[in-house]
Amino acid sequence: MIRVAAVGDIHLGPDSAGLLRPAFDTLGTCADVLLLAGDLTRHGTPEEARVVAAEVAGLPVPVVAVLGNHDYQSDREQDVTRELRAAGVHVLDGEGIALDLAGTRVGIAGTKGFCGGFAGRSGSEFGEPEMKAFIRHSRRCAEALGRALGELGGAACALRIALTHFAPVPDTLAGEPREIYPFLGSYLLAEAMDEQGADLAVHGHAHLGTEHGMTAGGIRVRNVAMPVIDRAFAVYHLPVDGDAPPVPDGHTGSRPG
Repeated sequence: MIRVAAVGDIHLGPDSAGLLRPAFDTLGTCADVLLLAGDLTRHGTPEEARVVAAEVAGLPVPVVAVLGNHDYQSDREQDVTRELRAAGVHVLDGEGIALDLAGTRVGIAGTKGFCGGFAGRSGSEFGEPEMKAFIRHSRRCAEALGRALGELGGAACALRIALTHFAPVPDTLAGEPREIYPFLGSYLLAEAMDEQGADLAVHGHAHLGTEHGMTAGGIRVRNVAMPVIDRAFAVYHLPVDGDAPPVPDGHTGSRPG
C-alpha cells in the first residue's frame, strides 16, 4: 500500500512561516510522499517561495510539486521553481519522475495545466489568434502530461499519479459557479490521463469545489485545494496490486493556524 499525502492552494506568504511545518513533520508516520498541487504562494515572488521551501525542506518523505496560476502572477515562476528545488522539491512542468517508495516504483507526472472547459462546453482552436493560443496552451499542457505518463509506464512503474493544478474533470468543481468552469480546468487533461493510464489524479485550484471525482476512464480524481480538504493535507491509499479494491481515502494533518 502506497500512502499519498497531497494538498494544494496553500497560498503562503511572509506571515505564514511555520504554519504548516508541525503537520508536515508528521508525514513520516502516515505517508510515503507529499504532493503539492500548485498555488503554493500568493503572488509568485521568490520571497514567498522561500517560505514554502522552509515548510517542506528536510521532510521525512519526498516532495513533488507543480506550480499554479498564483505562482505565475509576478512573472517570476523560474525563481519560484529555483527556490523550491533548492529545498529538495521535485518541481514538474510537463515531466515525470519515478520514485522508489516503500519498495515500490511510483511514477508521478506533473503539469500546471490550464483552462478551456469540458466536453460539450469548451473552447476550441478556432477564430482569432488569441483564442487559438489560449486553447493551444491547454492542449500542449495535456500533451506533455500524456507523454510523461507514457514514459513512466515504460519505466515499469507499478503505480502512476497525475499531478496538476487545474482540474481535469468537472466533478470536482461542484460548488463553484458554473459560469467559471471553463477557467478552472480542461477535459484535455483527463483525456491524456485516460489514454496513457494513471492510478490517481490530484489537482487544486477550485476552492469551492468537491474533493471526489472520476475521469470517463475510471481514474480517481481528488481536488486537494486546502479550502476543500480543510486540513494541512489529505492522504490517499493506493494498493500496489492493481486487482486489489481501492482503500477508502483518509484525512490527516491538523488544521493550519
